[in-house]
Amino acid sequence: MTAQTDTPGSVTAVYQVTGMSCGHCEGSVSAEISELAGVTSVKAMAATGEVTVVSEAPLDEAAVRAAVDEAGFELADHA
Repeated sequence: MTAQTDTPGSVTAVYQVTGMSCGHCEGSVSAEISELAGVTSVKAMAATGEVTVVSEAPLDEAAVRAAVDEAGFELADHA
């Protein structure tokens, strides 16, 4: 995951998710992450496996991992 602050009160984080292969996969991951408190935007890209999340504050990685797991995919470990 990489994170950066875009605007005051807004944090953008990019997560790597394994197993996404189509638009339905993107929708499933986006829907689960969107339910997390403070999330304002989610964009999943199956082609790259990247999920870009904009939130009001940094998200707990365990919560993001649980949401991705609920969608049936896996949050890649980062080095």
